[in-house]
Amino acid sequence: MTANDAAPTDLPYAFGGPAGTGRLRVEPEDFIVRELPICEPDGAGEHVWLWVRKRNANTDWVARQLARFAGVTPRDVSYAGMKDRRAVTEQWFSLQLPGKADPDWTAARIEGVEILRAERHSRKLKRGALRGNAFEIRIHALSGDHAVLETRLRAIAAHGMPNYFGTQRFGHDGGNLAAAAAMLRGEGPRLDRHVRGLYLSAARSFLFNQVLAARVHDGSWERALPGDALQLDGRRAWFIAAAADTDIETRVRELDVHPTGPLWGRGVPATQGAVRALEGACLAPFDDWCAGLERAGLEQDRRALRVRVRELDWAWNGADELTLRFSLPAGSYATVLLREVIEGMDGDDANATEDLA
Repeated sequence: MTANDAAPTDLPYAFGGPAGTGRLRVEPEDFIVRELPICEPDGAGEHVWLWVRKRNANTDWVARQLARFAGVTPRDVSYAGMKDRRAVTEQWFSLQLPGKADPDWTAARIEGVEILRAERHSRKLKRGALRGNAFEIRIHALSGDHAVLETRLRAIAAHGMPNYFGTQRFGHDGGNLAAAAAMLRGEGPRLDRHVRGLYLSAARSFLFNQVLAARVHDGSWERALPGDALQLDGRRAWFIAAAADTDIETRVRELDVHPTGPLWGRGVPATQGAVRALEGACLAPFDDWCAGLERAGLEQDRRALRVRVRELDWAWNGADELTLRFSLPAGSYATVLLREVIEGMDGDDANATEDLA
C-alpha cells in the first residue's frame, strides 16, 4: 500500500449523510471548547496549574510561551490535550517550579492568551488526563430543512456517533500518513520521539477508521456481534461477548457498552470468531503497516466504535444560524459529529484544528 492509497476521508456516514450546508469557524468565537478535567489542583506542591483561555492560538505554542515567561524549559510545561487553534478554548497547563516562587502571572503578555487561574498542585498534568471537552459551536449561513436537521440531531443524541478519528489526526492533506508510510518502511531521517509518536498514532488511527468504516457500512457499529470486545461507557475496561444475548443487546441499546475496534500493535486481537475475521479482512491491505506498528513496539489496544454524545442541545439564531452545545469524552472529535449534520463550506478551516485525542 502506498501513502496515496491511505486517504483518511470518504468514510461512510451513520445517518445518511449531511442534512444541510453551512459555514464553520467564521470567527474563533464560533468554536468554543472547554476542557473537562479529571481533578482540580490541591493547593500545594512543586507544580503550578494554570487555567488558560486562548484565542486563535496553537496549544504547543502557548506552552512554549508560558515556559519562556516562567523561565523554565518547554519540557517543564505539560497539558492534558491539544485544543483547536481557530477557536476560543479553556484548559489546564502545568509548570514544574520546584523551590521557585510563582511568577506574577498578571504580568504575562502572550497574544491571544488569558491566565484565569493559578493554583499549586502536587503532581504534573499528564497527557490524556481529562474527562473530555464541552463544545459550543455556531454554524452560519445554514441551508437545510430545520425539521430534518433537528431529526438528525435527535438521532445522534439517542444513538451516539461513530468514533472516527478526525482528519486533523492525519495532518494537512493527510501528510502525517505519507510520513508514517515512509517511516514504517525505514526510510527518511531519524525522528525525535514526539514526531515519531505522531506518525505512529496517525497510522494506527487510520487502521482503526478502516474497521469502523466497515462496521458503519454494514450497520453493526452500534450492535454487539458474537465475538465482539465490548467496552464500558466512559471506561477503558472491556469484555468479550462470546454470544449476543438479551442483556447485552439492552446494554448496547442503552449506550452502556459499545463494540470496539483495534488499535493495532503486538499481540493477538481481543475479538473472536467472525468479528476477528472481519477485522483481519479490513486490515489485510495494510499488513505492512500492521507489521511496522508491531516492530515499533506498540501493543494491541481497543477503542470504542461508538461514542455517547452528552448534553446535546441546540438553538436557532434566526433562520440560517444554529448553535450546538454538547460534550464528548477525551479522544473523540467534534468535527466527526459536525460531518454527520452538515457539509462545512467557506469558513470551515479544518486545517486550523488540532488533535483533541
